[in-house]
This record gives sequence, C-alpha cells and structure tokens, in this order.
Amino acid sequence: MDPLAGASRMVLTRKILFEAAQVLAESPEGLPVSQLWPVTRDRLPGVEEQWKQGGVESNTPELALQFKSGGLVKSGWVTKAHGRWQLTPLGRIAVSKHSDVQSFTEVYHAGYKYWEQHRAAFEMAKRLLESVPEGSWVAASDLAGQTGLDGSRLVALLQGERPDGWYRALDADGGLPDAAHPDGELRQRWERLLEDDGLHIVLGQVSPARRITGADMHQLVVDPDNDDAAAERSRRAWLIRGSNVQGVSLMEDWLADGYCSLPASKLRELPPGVTQEAIKVAVDEDYAHGSYNDKLKKTTEFFAFLSRMREDDLVLSNDGGNVYLGYLRGGPGFRASVENRANLQRPVEWANADAPLDFADDLPDEISAKLATQHDVLDLTEFIDDLERLIEPRQDRPLAREFALPDATAELAADLLVDQDWLQECVELLRDRPQLILYGPPGTGKTFLGQHLAQHLAGGKPENVKLVQFHPAYSYEDFFEGFRPVQSADGQGVAFKPLPGPLLRLVDAARQRPEEPFVLIIDEINRGNLAKIFGELYFLLEYRDKAIDLLYSSAEEAGKPFTLPKNLIILGTMNTADRSIALVDAAMRRRFAFVELHPEEKPTADVLRRWLAGRELPEEAALLLDELNARIEDRDFKIGPSYLMRPRIYQDARGFERVWRTQILPLLEEHHYGDGVDVAERYGLETLRLQLS
Repeated sequence: MDPLAGASRMVLTRKILFEAAQVLAESPEGLPVSQLWPVTRDRLPGVEEQWKQGGVESNTPELALQFKSGGLVKSGWVTKAHGRWQLTPLGRIAVSKHSDVQSFTEVYHAGYKYWEQHRAAFEMAKRLLESVPEGSWVAASDLAGQTGLDGSRLVALLQGERPDGWYRALDADGGLPDAAHPDGELRQRWERLLEDDGLHIVLGQVSPARRITGADMHQLVVDPDNDDAAAERSRRAWLIRGSNVQGVSLMEDWLADGYCSLPASKLRELPPGVTQEAIKVAVDEDYAHGSYNDKLKKTTEFFAFLSRMREDDLVLSNDGGNVYLGYLRGGPGFRASVENRANLQRPVEWANADAPLDFADDLPDEISAKLATQHDVLDLTEFIDDLERLIEPRQDRPLAREFALPDATAELAADLLVDQDWLQECVELLRDRPQLILYGPPGTGKTFLGQHLAQHLAGGKPENVKLVQFHPAYSYEDFFEGFRPVQSADGQGVAFKPLPGPLLRLVDAARQRPEEPFVLIIDEINRGNLAKIFGELYFLLEYRDKAIDLLYSSAEEAGKPFTLPKNLIILGTMNTADRSIALVDAAMRRRFAFVELHPEEKPTADVLRRWLAGRELPEEAALLLDELNARIEDRDFKIGPSYLMRPRIYQDARGFERVWRTQILPLLEEHHYGDGVDVAERYGLETLRLQLS
C-alpha cells in the first residue's frame, strides 16, 4: 500500500521536511535546495502525484520545502547560509533523537511558535547583536535578559539564522555557548571568526575585558549623533560617593560648583567612551603597586565614569545622612584639583542642594541597603523610578510597583479541603515575614498544600514558582551560585564555570517584575545542612532591607552588593519523622514562621473525611486512620491522610489493603525497629477493624 495515499498537503509537507533533514544528515557539507529536493523526492515515491490532488497546481512540493522550512531554521536545526542548506549540530541531535515524523514535527513546530510569539524580541536581539563592535562580545544570557527571551531558544535561533555578528554571542565565561552544542567543525569556524574579529582565544575563552555587559547592551542600538535616538535612550542612575575621599568630604564643593568626581591621581588621561580593556591596561600600569582587588575596583569605577555614564543620567550621593540627587550635564574630563582628590570630573545639575533627603526616612529600604555597602560607584538603575519620584513627585508619574499577596479564597480552601480561615492565616504570616515552613508527620499533605498555595500566591503563573528539594549532599553552590563542572560540548573534557542555582535565577526574575510575587518551595528543608546551603544568605532572610557581598562573583559583578527582593516568598516543608523541629537551630526558627500539619489537629484531622464525603465513599477509612494514630504513641510518627486519598484504591477490592500493607506498615516497622513490637498484629487492618466492630 502507498504510504502517501490520501495524505493531505499538510501531512505531505511534514514528511518532506522530515526526509529532507535525513538527507542533510548524510551530507555534512550541506546541499543547495536545487540538489536537496531531487534526493528528497526520490525517497518519497509518488509524492508529486499525491500533491497534485491536494489543491492548486501553482504550489509544488519543492516550494513547500523552501517556504515551510522556517521552523527548522527558527529551531536552530538548519542554516541556509550562501544558498546552501546545512544541518547545525543542534539539527543533527534532533535527527538522531526524533526518528519519526510526528515527534520531529512537534518539536520544530514548537520552536517556530516560540519565535512567532516573540518575533519583536528576537528582532531586537539581532539588532543588539549586529551592533556589537568588532573586538567585543556579549553573553548570550545578557542578550536574552535584555530582550526577555529564553536563552537556549535565542542561541538556537542564532545558529539557524546566522545574522551579522552571530558568533559574538558567547557563554558568560567567554567560551562558545554550551546550548549550541558546537561540534569540531563549527567550533573551528566559530573560533576563526572570533580571531578575525580581534578576539584572541586562550584556553577556549576570549578576554572578559572585551565583554559588553547587559547593563550597557541597550546602548548599542543608539546612534550617538542622532539626538532623537539619544533622547529615547533609557536613563540610568548612579551612586557616586563623595563624602569620604582620602578622609575629606567633597560634597560642599560638588554642590557649590555643580560637579561630581573620582580621585584618579595616577591615572593617565583617557578619552570618553574608552573600552574597559584599555582602562584595565592603564590601571595595571599606573597603579602597578595596588592589589588585584584594588585594581579591579578602579577599572570598574573608571569604566563606568568614562564610558557607561551618559548625559541626563541620574546621580545620587550622600554626606552622612543627607542624600543629594541630580542629573549629569556633560561628559567626563580631567581637571586640576587639590591633592588630586577630584581630578576626574563630570558636570552635575544638583536638584536638591538646599533640601537634602534623609537617608533613613526618605529612601526606600532596598536603596538604603545598597548605599550602606562600601562602594564609590554603583549602578542604581533598578531603582531609577523611585529616585526620579523623589526628585519630581509629579501626578503623572506612575506609582511605585509593589507586590501584594492575594487573600485566600473559598474556592482554594475547598480545593485543598481545609478551612479558609486557616489558609488566610498562612497568607497573613507570609505578609508579616515572607518565609514559612509547613511541618508535620508523613502523609499530611505538606508539599501538596505548599505547591497549591504557591501557585495561588503567584497569581497562577507557573513561571513564578520554583521547587527544589534539599538533601544531605545539597550545597550553597547547588542552591545559589558557584563554580560547577560542565562537560564540554565535544564531550572530551570538563570545565568549571560559575553557574546560577535555582534561588539566584528566581531572584533575577523577581527583580525584573517587582510587582509580582515569586515563590520558592524548598521540600524536605531539614534534610540539608542549612548553614552550609544558605551561607551568608541566612542574614538576608531576616533582613530583607540589608545588602551583603557574595561568596562568588565574576570580575564584572565583583563588589556589587546583593539583596533579596521583597517579592520573593520562601515556603519550606519539613517531615518531623525525619528530624524533630526541636533539632532545627535557633537561627532557622527565628527566620521562618512554622505552621504544623498534624493528623490529629485541624486542618489535617478533617481532610480525609471531607475527601471521602466529596466522593460519596464510606467513612471507614477515616475511622481506621483515627484508630491507627490512637495506637501510635510518638506524636511525630503518626500517619497523615494522603496515603488513603487515592481514588484507585477504592475501585479495587484489594487496593486499600495493599496500600496499608506496603506503605503504612513499613513506616511503622522502621519506627519500632528493635523494640519487639509486632507491627502487623498491633496496626494491621484486621486488628483495627475488630476494634471498630
């Protein structure tokens, strides 16, 4: 029978694309479409005849191959450079992984749909990338962050489309993106393009000094000679410290003469817009006797002052508790100053020279936390709306975006089989302190309740909720950030790269949308070494309005203070059968609210009866569980109702007995190990039913 008989043109197109990919997999050098189509057609006998039966003759299967292959390109599987179609390494992986038409089609179609839904963002990403000057590079993660795209999808799209400068999007460490899975041929070509661009590769990585950071990236598409474009550039905010320069406060001079400055007593004169690499070279030579950290700090500060700051950016400085705000009104310049305390200057129009703000009373807590750290130059752009509101409290300025936790609803309480008042109390506890632990014996629904409560708090957005599970081997590096081994794309070696953990990824997302709650669920929180996992973050759990320096940080991020956003909620679960709450250290108990779920206490005590009644099932299961728990003397080992809340066990005559024998009794065997108790005799169904009869 002809496998194509009766197939629609849509089905035929899918078969054509699938078969064309198989042909390309056998042609490492690729093929022009004029050669690809005949080979594909020969592998699908009768395809042209069947195609003619499906519609107008002006459309042909060869045209369908050309016009409908966009999904292969947008998914990063096929590139069509110079008229030659070629499978990328991602495409070769896809061909080997998806050996049937249906799964192959579903995956590339998903790639196309993602591109279609985010077309404007992809175009912006390409504009940014095409604007990266020769000799510079960007991190694909920064490029994705600036455009709101998924990083892996973006890397794949660049592999398919290959826009100008595609090869300048790298991993954050300066290596080729792992998400591209570059093979030997692609790696060789990619590295040759980088070398031709002046980006020399050492040990598989280009110089971090040539990286254009995410904070600077949006300026790539601004023409400095175009006043309209410059006007549209997003304004930034900066802290410039002037209250203690070599032991002297400069604020009085700054305010009187209208400028801000940095001490650059040894730095040679450098032009505005100078690259970070050139500044690093100058600092290494001019401050040769300084420590590594001091030179790194000076490089970062001078680069911000000379190249990153722009006219009309907002400037903040403080002199003790007095806070001053203003706008930059010109470029940087080297000036003569007393003892070279202020020889690198920029003009500033101070907005509140005669009416300073109060550090403690007027600034939002998160800004105060940033300013409390020891940094002379700091990017405060994330707070620019709040700062501009302090300068110009206009009616038309939007209110600060603040998140709010929604009240518990009757519908949610009914779904969870608990009282609405109890659920609302959990919400109120989180409003007071955004960390809460649900604890109790096994089977009390801690994780189930935590997940559903988290989804409710996050407004039903699954991307705003993340679940992790602690265990004895879990570490700070797994949870937050650290250097971890990553297999190279060719599978021949391992490299250590700084990678964010689930908490840091969720923190980044929460900062981007401060008006939305984000929830981290930590399952089995007491099974991990909490002091080891949280490290210095322990402090921030109690003091969300403070900032700390992190254990790990890249050269670019070195010295930047870190805060936990207020819209990040942490829900933990703890099984008291594994470890009593009394054994959790005092620091942990001080930072979390604890809510008990116990089989003999509300709301858990009523859950099984409500569940059975809702399904019109007999009450026997609830009575048996009550009798079982009455016989268990240790409060932390009583059994929760979730073991008996499965519809299937009531559909099978032996299902209930099977769960009791294989899941509940083994827990009690472990509890009574070595004490001589006959668990089956004491807790078996026959014994309990006899007691109830």
